[in-house]
Amino acid sequence: MSSMILSGHDRPLESGEILPSLPEEGEVFVRLHAAALNKRDYWITKGMYPGITYPLVLGSDGAGIVDGRDVIINPSIHWGDDPEYFATDFTILGLPAHGTFSDLVKVPEENLFDKPAHLSWVEAAALPVCGVTAYRAMFTRGRARSGERMLITGIGGGVATMALLFGVALEMEVWVTSSSDQKIARAIQYGAKGGVMYSAPDWEKELVSKAGGKFDLVIDGAGGKDFSKMTQFMSPRGRIVIYGGTSGNIEDLSPQRIFWKQLDILGSTMGSPEDFSRMIDFVAINKIKPIVSHVFPLEKVNDAMEIIARNEQFGKVCLEIPQP
Repeated sequence: MSSMILSGHDRPLESGEILPSLPEEGEVFVRLHAAALNKRDYWITKGMYPGITYPLVLGSDGAGIVDGRDVIINPSIHWGDDPEYFATDFTILGLPAHGTFSDLVKVPEENLFDKPAHLSWVEAAALPVCGVTAYRAMFTRGRARSGERMLITGIGGGVATMALLFGVALEMEVWVTSSSDQKIARAIQYGAKGGVMYSAPDWEKELVSKAGGKFDLVIDGAGGKDFSKMTQFMSPRGRIVIYGGTSGNIEDLSPQRIFWKQLDILGSTMGSPEDFSRMIDFVAINKIKPIVSHVFPLEKVNDAMEIIARNEQFGKVCLEIPQP
């Protein structure tokens, strides 16, 4: 199995061969055509996940072929029977099991779904993690509805850009925040109503002024000191869904504002098999294509990782995998 292998903390990935164990009952090998990177992969290279063992093939996103069938991989492994919360043995593909930065990957057969026909291999590989995370955050947890006003914080990453596409397809009024005027402009090109720079003072007041009203739903991957500002511009019965915490701990959160408006503040991680299946259906019906920011050949994965490290992407950073 030809792979890009992480062999130690804070080291670049190196090309090498991994001798895979044979599939057990219910498992199959997928011949991969494309993979994609996530911030998770970068943090693993920095040793910032528990249980890392070396050598390790990273990668949670992938699409390829099994017995002539074009498939996309659900990276939520052993979610379990409860759609509301994952089981104790839940893992994400790429740690601890070898992932998709390889020509072959071994996965449970139940984690394979037919690749939507309108997607290229790269677009299909860009979908799994960001697609299921955005879908669960918006629909399962956030109860998104057509016509509502939604804010997506920190536009640019895979989950945020996928939520943007889902919101536009649902005919929501979508707004964004960013530290980059260029990323706000790109979001508008993809259907966002507008956006503000979260680095600006009183950005929350500027947002409400531009939007002409308050927000029903927020999809947030940051947390941090500005999180409490969002409760100020929420509509009564509004929902804030948190799927990440790149800006650190939440500060100065007013319980009075939460209970008086009867807000829901919800956590969301990855997604159940039902979430993944519904997400694939939603993408296929609406002919949604994930936004692909950069494409590298597999052997240039370290260059791809640098894009992730610098947060330069708008959409997904992907890998094309050579075929034998």
